[in-house]
Amino acid sequence: MYFKKISIAIVLIGLIGARLFSYYIYSVMLVPNTNFNSKEAYIFVRTDATFAEVSADLEPLLKNIETFETLAKQKKYVNNIKAGRFLITKGMTNNDIINSIRSRNIPLKIAFNNQHSLADLASRISGQIEADSISLMTAFTDKEFLETHNFTELNALGMYLPNSYEFFWNTSAKTFRKRMLKEYKRFWDASRLEKAKSIGLKPHEVMSLAAIVHEESKQASEQPRIAGVYINRLNNKWPLQADPTLKYAAYQLPKYKNTIIKRVLNVHKSINSPFNTYKFKGLPPGMIAMPDLTAIEAVLNHEKHSYFYFAADAQNPGFHLFAKTLRGHNQNAKKYQLYLDRRGVRK
Repeated sequence: MYFKKISIAIVLIGLIGARLFSYYIYSVMLVPNTNFNSKEAYIFVRTDATFAEVSADLEPLLKNIETFETLAKQKKYVNNIKAGRFLITKGMTNNDIINSIRSRNIPLKIAFNNQHSLADLASRISGQIEADSISLMTAFTDKEFLETHNFTELNALGMYLPNSYEFFWNTSAKTFRKRMLKEYKRFWDASRLEKAKSIGLKPHEVMSLAAIVHEESKQASEQPRIAGVYINRLNNKWPLQADPTLKYAAYQLPKYKNTIIKRVLNVHKSINSPFNTYKFKGLPPGMIAMPDLTAIEAVLNHEKHSYFYFAADAQNPGFHLFAKTLRGHNQNAKKYQLYLDRRGVRK
């Protein structure tokens, strides 16, 4: 009888223990543990992050950080942390969360356009992926890389084609650069290379001219015509006389830092810079900005015509009037100068 009571007691204790253990497992693994109202949230785990840092980032999203940490240790996540961008959905359990942040790195879309320098591009990209602007600039300006792939610092911006791309958030600066080189080579296929050759330009020269075209007009419909004007000038050994290159040259000088040039004046035309296309014939030695893809295609597929001049159209802002002769151009330019005078734009 005594042994029977002991056996029953042991069984009862075992059942209680099993129930307690089951409850513990249930509360740690299977109870929803999110604490946000939206349908989903993301956690960004940086390269070389510690478990303490991951836990600190997760804490605002969870009801009970202790149960998460307990299970993370049991599942050995604390010694196997993965960098990336991970999705946490409302109602996830600790087990779901750990499975997500351990193996489900979700890519994101990044986009860039209209960057005026490599530094601007680095700043833009660093706000979208883990790599910071310093590491990106170091990768962008690496001399060995540039020389290996026939770039210079002056034309390296042309390697980064404006568009949207899919990347993992934890992409490094060098990985980003490698992907952009791949996209650049894909863009410059046999067809585009042949078009560039037919107009006597190398790809980086096409990019330099496209940058000027894009700075002259954001209107895709007239970019091929503007490109045709510059091609005509190049073919006839004329100086390009492109106002955007004068502005670029001016902005490199301390005098014009933090200013906006709204009206190109004769004083700007006297600036001694290889980017002064009033003073020096041919294309500038590099890019003045990042052109849109429409401007690149506008150069490669420029309109064939007899125009050598264009001036901003005061009656149709954003567009231009084209002329075949200097006399016609002066008439168009005078209209625009009077328009600026009326608006009080002096510089």
